[in-house]
Amino acid sequence: MNTFGKIFRLTSFGESHGKGIGGIIDGCPAGVELDMGFIQHQLDRRKPGQSKITTQRKEPDSVEFLSGVFEGKTQGTPIAFAVWNKDQHSNDYNDLKDVFRPSHADFTYTKKYGTRDHRGGGRSSARETIARVVAGAIAKLILQQLGITIQAYVSSVGRISLNKPYTGLDLSKTEDNIVRCPDAEVARQMIKSIEQAGKNHDTVGGTITAVAKGVPAGWGEPVFAKLHADLGCAMLGINAVKGFEYGSGFEGTKLSGSEHNDVFIRSKDGIKTKTNNSGGIQGGISNGEDIYFKVAFKPIATLLKEQQTVNHVENEVTINPKGRHDPCVLPRAVPIVEAMASLVLVDHFLMNKTNKI
Repeated sequence: MNTFGKIFRLTSFGESHGKGIGGIIDGCPAGVELDMGFIQHQLDRRKPGQSKITTQRKEPDSVEFLSGVFEGKTQGTPIAFAVWNKDQHSNDYNDLKDVFRPSHADFTYTKKYGTRDHRGGGRSSARETIARVVAGAIAKLILQQLGITIQAYVSSVGRISLNKPYTGLDLSKTEDNIVRCPDAEVARQMIKSIEQAGKNHDTVGGTITAVAKGVPAGWGEPVFAKLHADLGCAMLGINAVKGFEYGSGFEGTKLSGSEHNDVFIRSKDGIKTKTNNSGGIQGGISNGEDIYFKVAFKPIATLLKEQQTVNHVENEVTINPKGRHDPCVLPRAVPIVEAMASLVLVDHFLMNKTNKI
């Protein structure tokens, strides 16, 4: 399954150390004006080498559109695009050709396919998310026309947490620092933690919180394509993600029903809810309130230190990987979370249009 979406569909292709990464978008409406600067900016937020706490692989990650766009607008036909790899150090992975790195996809890919590309993880590399960011940027442009915004930010790194709800934060400050946390003091602590992990040749995980504002009531399906289920599917399909929760999430289990229920009230803007423990989704369908959710990322599995493992003939071996790797995936994952959420919302926007005569 290399295709995501039901109406607005992305098929991605490419490997970390191959010619490049790309995708084909089908189902995109005609007439969408593509802001190339905006699309490239989203890629720049994801690309390697952007700060001292990310991998130092140097890639321009410039997107080239091959079809489906004419005079700056989508044509309603398949949109093909590619981002060419420029800075592969494939020789860094020669020693890993016949070994299974701990917590990587080496072993499972070999069992599934009988072969694997050992250079940077091949298809299992997070570099594949380039395609998602390009498609997500186009989805974002569609959502902007509908008055919908999506903002994600780093809410925890290791044991350092931003203990404030999104409603108590100025999310416009998210891009003011390299870790993409809207609280400057907490961001400094997070950066220090990531730097220490890098010095120790280790890695650290954490969480990203995302908020979608302006989604109208009525998007989502009541059974098998619930809006929150599709968001969960999108997030859990991102590399290194270990968990997803929306609304009150796991903390909501500590409340009673009377405490947790979102009471409906009348307002000048129509029917609203007094609280938003539902996270903007009830019965699998948006209710017009903010949609907010949290995504958990594990510490990156690639460690630049000695580890024990086994090889393809089941002998125990010691590995000491080389290469350029992030000590923490979170800062570069923020635009990926936004992109995947955008793909889901545009898909449900288009599905909702087909539900009415």
